[in-house]
Amino acid sequence: MSQTSVALPLARVPVRDQFKPIKTAFLIGLHLGVIAVLWQTTWAAVGVCILLHAVCGGLGVCVGYHRLLTHRSFKCSKAVEYTLALLGTMTLEGGPIDWVAHHRQHHQYSDQAGDPHSARDGFFWSHVLWMMWTPSAKEFAELTERYTPDLLRQPFYRFLGRHYLAIAALPAVLLYLAGGWPFVVWGMCVRLVITYHSTWFVNSASHTFGYRNFEISDLSTNCWWVALMTYGEGWHNNHHAFPTSARHGLRPWEIDFSYGFIRLLNAVGLAWDLRTPPAEKLKFGSQHAA
Repeated sequence: MSQTSVALPLARVPVRDQFKPIKTAFLIGLHLGVIAVLWQTTWAAVGVCILLHAVCGGLGVCVGYHRLLTHRSFKCSKAVEYTLALLGTMTLEGGPIDWVAHHRQHHQYSDQAGDPHSARDGFFWSHVLWMMWTPSAKEFAELTERYTPDLLRQPFYRFLGRHYLAIAALPAVLLYLAGGWPFVVWGMCVRLVITYHSTWFVNSASHTFGYRNFEISDLSTNCWWVALMTYGEGWHNNHHAFPTSARHGLRPWEIDFSYGFIRLLNAVGLAWDLRTPPAEKLKFGSQHAA
């Protein structure tokens, strides 16, 4: 049996039956906006894109939203926690409450009925199509109350949930002032599209391609190229075997930049109580995690 991050009650699975045309149009429009790189490109703009992808996607989503807020794989001060959450909000992947609720639901029902992006429903469903259908307002409120009561109690996360669109849009203004349209195209359109697909590949490719260190009940795999895109998140079979572990790359070649950053925080006293799998559980090759 794999570890679990939080005690999740069994409950009725929310019905995802509302197609969201505005969200769908936004995603299509954002992807079309990438075409502007044909006439709005400078090397400085490319550098801004890479930097913001690492800071907002890598630190904000991979470390902040995922390993800290969802799984509480390490501890830190509220100042560090809130900073990471704010960076994650700038990826336009939703507020922390929404993101964490969906991910905790995914872990409870991974690749089963109730998983919002089950890989058993097809590669493209788990990659992006699932985002175009959302629960009703009532079902969504039940979802967050069930999976994120810890975050709902904190005014800061409720604030980010209400205002994440404005927070995520603010960098566009600053980028325009700093470098004109090339900075906006690369720092917003290109960066967000790369960040989206990096995140989505964890749900799709890392439940389809690669190898498995642990034989657990879902379809999770370790996919090296997804791991490189996502700062270590692609070692997904390891993660599903030990969800509360701050470390996802468990073999010597499984490079995990997110864990490296967490260890850096630990080294300078900004993070502590890092959770990792016990050594006796790291027996690779068709082993069951426990």
